Amino acid sequence: MKTIIINTQSKKQVVDITDRVEEVIQEYSGEEGTCNLFLTHTTCALTTADLDPGTDLDMLDAFEGLIPKLKYRHPHDPSHVPSHILSALIGTSLVVPIKDGRLVLGTWQRVVLIEFDGPRDREIVVSFLK
Repeated sequence: MKTIIINTQSKKQVVDITDRVEEVIQEYSGEEGTCNLFLTHTTCALTTADLDPGTDLDMLDAFEGLIPKLKYRHPHDPSHVPSHILSALIGTSLVVPIKDGRLVLGTWQRVVLIEFDGPRDREIVVSFLK
């Protein structure tokens, strides 16, 4: 098991972490299995995405449009309840196959962390199954 720390730079941001994940799996070169990613936070998410220019901003706008403007009751900080909801909807884990020591992704797929409450240091636990 390994840990990756991602330093986000903005309040809301889509961060391509594909290369960082592939660096970690290099020690498993030539092996097949699955790479399991788990984000240890509740105000960001993991998924795959096409990152053509502007797609990240389109995604963030769409996510914001999904969350209604309500009077949230979270005692700690009601302003970041939408971030908690988006994290729960998108998810904090991702499983990607590994073949020949590389992630098996579609032509345009990238592994991304979506930040909803940054900037922060985000921890991703990476584990492997053969």
